Amino acid sequence: MEAYEKIYRLKELIETKTAADLPGPYKVGVDLGTADVVLVVTDEAGNPVAGSLRWASVVKDGLVVDFRGAMTIVEELKTEVEAIMGVTLDKGATAIPPGTVGRNAAACGHVIAGAGLEPVCQVDEPVAAAKALNISHGIVVDIGGGTTGIAVLRSGELVFTADEPTGGTHVSLVLAGAYKISFEEAELLKRNPAQHRKIMPVIMPVIEKMATVVKDMLAGKEEFADYPVYVVGGTAYLEGFEKEFGTAFGREVHVPPHPLLVTPLGIAMFG
Repeated sequence: MEAYEKIYRLKELIETKTAADLPGPYKVGVDLGTADVVLVVTDEAGNPVAGSLRWASVVKDGLVVDFRGAMTIVEELKTEVEAIMGVTLDKGATAIPPGTVGRNAAACGHVIAGAGLEPVCQVDEPVAAAKALNISHGIVVDIGGGTTGIAVLRSGELVFTADEPTGGTHVSLVLAGAYKISFEEAELLKRNPAQHRKIMPVIMPVIEKMATVVKDMLAGKEEFADYPVYVVGGTAYLEGFEKEFGTAFGREVHVPPHPLLVTPLGIAMFG
């Protein structure tokens, strides 16, 4: 199954709450995001088997701020997917923004352990996205809720990684201020495709800031100048984002289908 086909398939499985008829052993990945928590199951070859998503605010800037809430959500997602698949899931992988260390890095593993999944590995978020997209040579930009991380791969090897605190949360904050609405209402506005064209002029400075952040991360690294650039994360769903980010970045960028699901799929493939 090709990379984009896997993403489309995962989206379908999550929406229909069904499981693919694929044999085990299975791999499990849990993405603890700033705006959502996603649990994905793949077969041994990395083909999607099942998944579930819950909008939540248990993580901030890559750090778990509501441990009990995060653990409860993962446990609920695990129970839901187990019922869909008719199996028991006992191990899983997690991911963190690049550069996360110490107790902050360990927290994600503790969350899934508390939910009944033995942690088997932890990977940088943009590296997981690269895995899902089957990228062995290129730059992956993962725009999370609170952070923007990048991974540069050359011949399948990770050669550079970085992370900065800017992301989708900043888009919501700008919308809340501009329209004088709550942060929660701004999040819903941002997720509504029918409103994207209307809000794009308002959030353009944030998108330009994100592009500048990535540009600064790569400053002085001319050897990466011809590498293809892929952007994932929920913010990349915004209509017109690909064009505007690329213009501010000064290079063509590619946004895969359903960019919110790319990193969770990659995490499961590492599981």
